[in-house]
Amino acid sequence: MILESLLDRIGGWIAAILQEESSGYRPYTPSDPETLRACLKPGDVLLVEGNQKVSSAIKYLTQSTWSHAALYVGDALAVIDGKADHRLIEVNLGEGCVSVPLAKYRTYNTRICRPAGLTAADREAVVEFMVSRLGLHYDTKNIIDLARYLFPTPPVPVRWRRRMISLGSGDPTRAICSTLIAQAFQSVRYPILPQVENVDGESAAYSDYSTTEILHIRHHSLFTPRDFDLSPYFAVVKPTVARGFDYRDLVWGDRPAAEAAAAPGADNGGRPA
Repeated sequence: MILESLLDRIGGWIAAILQEESSGYRPYTPSDPETLRACLKPGDVLLVEGNQKVSSAIKYLTQSTWSHAALYVGDALAVIDGKADHRLIEVNLGEGCVSVPLAKYRTYNTRICRPAGLTAADREAVVEFMVSRLGLHYDTKNIIDLARYLFPTPPVPVRWRRRMISLGSGDPTRAICSTLIAQAFQSVRYPILPQVENVDGESAAYSDYSTTEILHIRHHSLFTPRDFDLSPYFAVVKPTVARGFDYRDLVWGDRPAAEAAAAPGADNGGRPA
């Protein structure tokens, strides 16, 4: 009991360090919660470029912009818990599986990944899977699972970096969040990364390393946020484009709006006739 308590204390201390925000983070296109809400559908995966210390390690190990993932569940929590503004379910380091509002990521770069062709029934099943995991405990006694993230850029060869994510007990790897989401999609047999098939008489489409990598990460514990971005089965949805975008409506700094509107042949906000 004394040892477990000590390990839990040390784990909590490490988790607190890893959740500290890094200085100097500047998003290129911060997310507007209302715009996101208008574009998101239940079952969509929201990728986030985090700015915590653990985020730096995950981005380095996965060679990706994205360090965090959350599942959009729509109004599911409003019906169950009365949390009308909580529309995302995610897994956080040291905290476990929780629900959060879209506003949490107001100041972060994000990307929407939508499972293509997912049926309404399976979409509902994926959401229910995540809702049923709310409160899932994160065990901070697994020190090895936490300590590996203390070094933002560990000197690990590229081919071993993803494997580093799977060190430890296996369960707390959910701290990188995409693991539980991967399980949710696997529960309805929806693919994330493609199966590798060797066809006689055809050249290999992948390098030996890529083939081994894809085969290896079929287990849910090794999926990372970037895999939803790379997946051929998830469409990338960009809110600005999805809501209707016309480049002719842009007002550039070197051409004020009044000047553009008064330009010869201008029509409807400076557009060429």
